Amino acid sequence: MKKRVHEDTSKEPQGEAAPLGTLRGTFPAGSAMTSRRNILAWGAASLAAPFILRANRAGAAERPALPIPSLEAGRVEGGVRVFDLEVRHGTHGFFPGIRTRTIGINADYLGPMLQMRRGETVRFNVTNRIGENMTLHWHGFELPAWCDGGPHQVIAPNDTWRPEFEVLQRAGSYWAHGHQMHKTAEHVWAGMATLIRVEEDGEPDLPSEYGVDDLPVALQERRFTASGQMPYNPSMPDVMMGMAGDVPLVNGAISPRAEVPAGLVRLRIWNASNASVYRLAFDDGRPFAMVASDGGLLERPVSMNSLVLASAERAEIVVDLSDGAPVRLIADTIPIAVGMMGGMGRGMGRGMMGGMMGGMMGEPLGESARRFDFLELVPQGRGRRGRLPERLADLPPATREAARSIRPFNLEMRMGPAMMMGRGFLINGRSMDPRVIDERVPAATAEIWRITNTSPMMHPFHVHDTQFRILSRGGRPPAAHERGFKDTVLVMPGEPVELLVRFPDYRDPELPYMYHCHILEHEDAGMMGQFVTV
Repeated sequence: MKKRVHEDTSKEPQGEAAPLGTLRGTFPAGSAMTSRRNILAWGAASLAAPFILRANRAGAAERPALPIPSLEAGRVEGGVRVFDLEVRHGTHGFFPGIRTRTIGINADYLGPMLQMRRGETVRFNVTNRIGENMTLHWHGFELPAWCDGGPHQVIAPNDTWRPEFEVLQRAGSYWAHGHQMHKTAEHVWAGMATLIRVEEDGEPDLPSEYGVDDLPVALQERRFTASGQMPYNPSMPDVMMGMAGDVPLVNGAISPRAEVPAGLVRLRIWNASNASVYRLAFDDGRPFAMVASDGGLLERPVSMNSLVLASAERAEIVVDLSDGAPVRLIADTIPIAVGMMGGMGRGMGRGMMGGMMGGMMGEPLGESARRFDFLELVPQGRGRRGRLPERLADLPPATREAARSIRPFNLEMRMGPAMMMGRGFLINGRSMDPRVIDERVPAATAEIWRITNTSPMMHPFHVHDTQFRILSRGGRPPAAHERGFKDTVLVMPGEPVELLVRFPDYRDPELPYMYHCHILEHEDAGMMGQFVTV
């Protein structure tokens, strides 16, 4: 299964340097992820960008149609579901008449929706056509270490990697993305990601017609040069705050529109950005029901008016469009840096110039906030009516008594020479070293992982090979929408978060998995560690 195939290819030219963009925002009203003590937000100031392309903000009639990734179920060989995936350079039409250099998976940008079922065995033939080393990580999956697709499973140019594993995941929305050491952010920025839908028997009666009332919604934002390119050329502020843009993308289209039935519509939402934290809501304030998080269906639907999603987090929501009125999905960005960092001076770039931006939790957005108009839903005809199931899934209780031990993790940021060298983001005082195994954890045994964030920034903490449960935030139980299975959790500055973590019985004392911040620039700058299951 590990044999490699060699073929010829040529490397595409690199893009030109991009001007800096901006990232602005404020804390979300009523979010379970904020606290009253986090009163001050470190804002991000605009920088001059005279040669940047921006999306046409004209009327809805000029919006492009929402691209629906092809639904690919692979083929079955000897009882194994097989997917052939080619990662390659391409050019994508973000703007009319302009071709932007990108990377895609079986496509010019991003990739298909891969469909599989819980309990079956899958194999992926992943061929590298980008002319440099790469990996492809199965985000959210529990699987053997050699199949994980982290920095240790490097695919050389023109080689093919063939991981094979049983799908242990519950019905839900997952994804795959690049994870090459020090290149994760660059590869994902260019488009190296694809969506995955897992199904299983006995799923509840939810909207499920793919591309009709069950829509994939991969949210990103990018910055473009005057020639329409989006090269990855981060400045020091980009490394500090995460690379972000000012042009909103959904499935690779700029602020598209989707015609949907007038009834219940299900949106599978991925925060596929490099770093941005979004507060999502509909422009008319209508409520929606969250039915699933990272690791699948919740126990019950949770009624909400807004939802915070950090990089790599997913949510499935159902919204009622029976009134036939068009509605827009909008997002306010939330600054990832909070607290007393405003005195660090001016002139250092995005995220460093604005000083502190006051605002009590729940205040309306000011002029300094950035708002993305992501997607317009336009009801047509009649769709599914009725109520959602009262119960969606049977979740096991998440109790401290199930854990054998407590394992602490401290998320840190160090300024000075380490930061200037791109190695200033640490976990437990260490920067990522591929030669060092940071933790040895027991397989098939539950532990409590206590995540403490002593840095002045939010960090979405991701753990490979598990779907954990949040036990507490700051000593309090998690909000209802965070009580399902998760693989990524947004940890606020000064806030301890306890996770109930259990890994499947895939023991490998030598080949590690990863845990890291999913702000990809922080990951590439050292905020990552590795563990083996024993």
